[in-house]
Amino acid sequence: MSPESTGQNEHYLRVFWRGFRTWRGNRPFWAGLFTMVGGLPIAYFPYANMHLGNMTLAMSTTAGAGSLIIGVLLITLGLTMWFHHIVRVFAGVAAILLALISIPVANIGGFLIGFLFSLLGGALSISWAPGEPKPEPVAFKGERPEDAGFGTQEPEPGFQSTAAMPQQQPEQHDTTVEVDGGRHRAG
Repeated sequence: MSPESTGQNEHYLRVFWRGFRTWRGNRPFWAGLFTMVGGLPIAYFPYANMHLGNMTLAMSTTAGAGSLIIGVLLITLGLTMWFHHIVRVFAGVAAILLALISIPVANIGGFLIGFLFSLLGGALSISWAPGEPKPEPVAFKGERPEDAGFGTQEPEPGFQSTAAMPQQQPEQHDTTVEVDGGRHRAG
C-alpha cells in the first residue's frame, strides 16, 4: 500500500454514508420524506381494522378508494421530489393540494397525521433551492492546485502586495479639536 492511495482503508459504511449525504444534499430530501410519510396514514387508515379484545373496529369510509389514490399519489410525489427534483415546485404544490383534499376524503387527512406531514413536505419542496457550488480558489502563476489560496508561491508579475505600497500620511488640517470642544487655529 502506498501513501498516495486514498480510500482503501475506509470502512464501507463510511463510504456509503458519505455518498448518501452527497446525494441527499442535491435534492429536497426531507420534503420527499415528509410527503411519503404523510401519504402512508392517508392510504392505510381507511383499510385498517383495529382489534379491541373480541371487538373489531373498522375505520373504512365510503371514499376508501379515494383515500388510497391520494396516499399513493403523495408517495409518488415524494419519490418524484427525490429522483426528479427539477419538478420540485410542481410536486410541492400538488402535495399541498392533495393534503388539503385528504381532510374531507380520507378520515380527516389520516387523523391529521398524514395531512400535517404532507403539508410540511409540500412546503419544504416549494421552498427548497439547490445550493450554489463553492468558487474555486484563485491560484497564482506556477502554483499547485492544492496550495491555491494560501499565497505560498510568488505572485504574478504586476501584482503589488500591500507591503510594497507606500504608507499614506494622515491629512493635515488647519484646525484641531481640543478636549474641551473648542476649535483653535493650528499655528
